[in-house]
Amino acid sequence: MSWSLHGTHAQDGDLVQLVGLRHKNFIFTLKAGATFQSHRGVIPHDEMLGKPWGTQIVSHLGAPFFLLQPSLGDLLRETPRNTQILYPKEIGYLLVNMGIGPGQTVLECGTGSGALTTAFAFAVGKEGRVFTYEAREEMQALARKNLARAGLEERVTFHLGNAADGFAETEVDALFLDLPNPHDYIEQARAALKPGGFFGSILPTTNQVSQLLVSLRRNHFAFIDVLEIMLRYYKPEPNRLRPTDRMVAHTGFLIFARPVTMEEKLSPDLMRESGMLSLEDVLKKGEDDGEPAMSDEGESAEL
Repeated sequence: MSWSLHGTHAQDGDLVQLVGLRHKNFIFTLKAGATFQSHRGVIPHDEMLGKPWGTQIVSHLGAPFFLLQPSLGDLLRETPRNTQILYPKEIGYLLVNMGIGPGQTVLECGTGSGALTTAFAFAVGKEGRVFTYEAREEMQALARKNLARAGLEERVTFHLGNAADGFAETEVDALFLDLPNPHDYIEQARAALKPGGFFGSILPTTNQVSQLLVSLRRNHFAFIDVLEIMLRYYKPEPNRLRPTDRMVAHTGFLIFARPVTMEEKLSPDLMRESGMLSLEDVLKKGEDDGEPAMSDEGESAEL
């Protein structure tokens, strides 16, 4: 099985995508002698072998399909899963924002179905490494299958374990916690990250984010960002170009931070600006000053 974006023609063993009417698509491995079957008809794999990518293929019922190489986003959206996965709109941003690329070492906790693991493995390349932790054996087994489907399992080390026990790796370039309570494991995360490394997490609700912010500040993380990403498609019709009726809106809050070391001699004001004080300290300082601990723009003190 091979997923590749190289080459110009479909070959035996390639992971391929058939896209039909209304963008309905099917992803499968091309095998000589096998048959593709759907409610739109049957197509022998042999009719696709050796065809240039982008070729139109017609089923025995006359339904048209186009033979394409699936993108990373296509693979992630079609990942077999038992749990909610991150959407490509979040994954693309976090890969860039956390500096994840060829040769990087990435640690992930909360493997789940392996969608984000797949993206990490693709991004770090053959020279990089992904270490992923999952507490549930059945979920790890599914993630292994999904990574094998993409041909990326050799770039990943799977651990069956809990974040509470800490991580075997140290000095990793980036670390991502995909857990409902990441605030409980920031000390373990800091121990695994290299100085100044990249931390990231995703959470669905604001109260979870608030708990994480307190823990990040207490463990000397700075330059914290909290954000959400909205995605709106447009109808690709030249004469009536307008937004589609539905929008991919809130799917989760992304939280990013960097572990830093700060000299104790810095003034409290400078420490506050860098986010080194705990949330309680920030609130207390606002009370002592006789004003709320908010900026002029109405935002809380940034990290």
